[in-house]
Amino acid sequence: MPAPTARGRFVWHELMTSNPDAAAAFYGKVIGWKTQGWPQDPSYRMWTAGGIPVGGLMALTDQAKLAGAPPHWMSYVGVADVDATARQATSLGARTLVPPQDIPNAGRFAVLMDPQGAAFAVYASAQPEGEQPEFGGFTWHELATTDYQAAWKFYRALFGWENTATMDMGPAGVYFMFGLGGVPLGGIYNKPLEVPMPNWLPYVRVKSADGVAAATKRAGGRTLHGPEDVPAGGRIFTGLDPQGAAFAVHQEAPARPQAKPKSKPKSKPKSKPKSKATKKAAKPKAKKAAKQKARRR
Repeated sequence: MPAPTARGRFVWHELMTSNPDAAAAFYGKVIGWKTQGWPQDPSYRMWTAGGIPVGGLMALTDQAKLAGAPPHWMSYVGVADVDATARQATSLGARTLVPPQDIPNAGRFAVLMDPQGAAFAVYASAQPEGEQPEFGGFTWHELATTDYQAAWKFYRALFGWENTATMDMGPAGVYFMFGLGGVPLGGIYNKPLEVPMPNWLPYVRVKSADGVAAATKRAGGRTLHGPEDVPAGGRIFTGLDPQGAAFAVHQEAPARPQAKPKSKPKSKPKSKPKSKATKKAAKPKAKKAAKQKARRR
């Protein structure tokens, strides 16, 4: 796992599923990820994009099965001190699902549930931070909750996140966006009734959301939403893998071509002055007024 460089930054994403082999095949076809084993634990695999680790893949734990947890993606947030963060989270109304514990030769983590019921993890590591791939990495994180304002107060206190923008979605309510140090991280909104419980959903950056949608259908997955355009630009798609875990992708809008600077009009050469005889013979000409319309970009 890569190390966090700042408190409050998403640093790892893990798929816990009922069939890791089938999941590896599905996401390989849909996202283009490959997997590689983790030397410390052969049962744990890492997703890679362009040879760069971007997340993990593992079977649902017995504890998760007993709790009735379905296959799902778990998002890890970087912190300096896992134990202190877990204590602070519980003081703010969270529950501890997995108490702080070490990962041999990697770091320390804990799994928590926020006051509204969404699970997330915190992670601290001394490992050097790895580079991020152009495509195949996670770039957006969305929280569907029961009370976005209460959830925001909890996470702001825990991670120091900052409100970056708020969008009115009409009957669907408010979409509350957040970031850290000027870097956009995600959004929070009140979930619709059809969403059974609060949850975090990470988005993967891809070249084509429509391509992922088509590949999802071919590989045995289902469409939950989209593909569709988003107000900030680009396209998104949300699907369900064959084991039942929801996933999402984001395609960024193409960069706008820069406008070419307008060339300056060439000055016309001045006409030679006419002789007095010519001036007397010449008839005066009417001048035409030219109006220039302002054009918007």
